[in-house]
Amino acid sequence: MTETPIADQSTVLQETMAGQLPAEVLAAFGAERAEFAAAGIPSGVATPGTDLPDADVLDVHGNPTTLRAALAGRPAVVVFYRGSWCPYCNLALRTYQTELVEPLTARGGVLVAISPQKPDGSLSMRETNDLTFTVLSDPGNAVAGKLGVLTEPTSDAKAAQAVLGLDVAATNADGTTVIPMPTTVIVDGAGTIRWIDVHPDYATRSEPAEILAAYDAAFRS
Repeated sequence: MTETPIADQSTVLQETMAGQLPAEVLAAFGAERAEFAAAGIPSGVATPGTDLPDADVLDVHGNPTTLRAALAGRPAVVVFYRGSWCPYCNLALRTYQTELVEPLTARGGVLVAISPQKPDGSLSMRETNDLTFTVLSDPGNAVAGKLGVLTEPTSDAKAAQAVLGLDVAATNADGTTVIPMPTTVIVDGAGTIRWIDVHPDYATRSEPAEILAAYDAAFRS
């Protein structure tokens, strides 16, 4: 059964938050999203045909590995997300669990999600959303930084997060508030990027059908 598109789920989430959060908090987040969307995709983002950056990462138990080792030479969809504190990330990864894992497995590929948060945040993300795919921590955004997709909450957004009791720096492994823009990368078994989709507006995400179409196009013989 086809799930509700992420875009529609995001709209429902925003409507729910509008009835729950203080007006000044909503205004700060709305202004931040508008600012990020207007700025667009940063220059220097990795492009198809280049190698997927590699770096030391941690699994959900804090064990060291590398992104390339986690992929183990398999074609993959690698999803960079902000953290388990981000409601848009949670709904996106839940949808990917439902709509991407099985068809990717049938195609010989794997799904991996990665964020700069501490391993316990990765474990929480996996357990809370019943995720069966690999979830990694990227301390200091070592991989995301090389990919060129880093951003940071605006000062007003940080103040709004504080009102909600959220401290992004405390959740990140390196103690900063730097996070990746939501980004989906399709990589082949040799580690070459075949497709990349960057979302400056963090309320939007790559849709499962879009990812599968890009995957099929990338590996069509």
